[in-house]
Amino acid sequence: MTSKGALREPPHARLIYLAGTVLAEAALLRITDNSVFTVSMDFERAGTLRHDIDLTERVDAFAARFGRLQDAVGDTLLPLMLAWLSEPVGPAINNLARAERLGWIHSAADWIECRQLRILMIHDYVRDMAVLAATLTRGHLVVPLFETSAQRLAGQVFAAPGSAGSADVA
Repeated sequence: MTSKGALREPPHARLIYLAGTVLAEAALLRITDNSVFTVSMDFERAGTLRHDIDLTERVDAFAARFGRLQDAVGDTLLPLMLAWLSEPVGPAINNLARAERLGWIHSAADWIECRQLRILMIHDYVRDMAVLAATLTRGHLVVPLFETSAQRLAGQVFAAPGSAGSADVA
């Protein structure tokens, strides 16, 4: 509730905030991605994770940021944007398909594949170093898709009337 004379937030103030957060998350994922993948992640390098604490922490940060950006975009920002535009909001797969048709994401199928990667990286302890290396490498390869989607979605929000085109997260 606002009192008389108080400034009212624009109708999409939460979207502006979330779009800024998504851009910040994408930037952090890129930084972590660059620190983990200075060299390729192969079977041998994945095998060092049990002993290389620095690499282990960077891989953990990569997996966490990968999942957090996917959640922020797919589970939070996307449904709010669809509702804001009076588009139907439904199960995640339907929302992703709609986002693909609107040109906000490259491919709903890629997002579903990334969900499986996320599950492997975050929830399943991978004992096979070849599988772990392949999972992390595939995650690394889709980071640009996440960045592009984050930028497209945020661009839609910031281009809306009343948003002042600001990406400030503060």
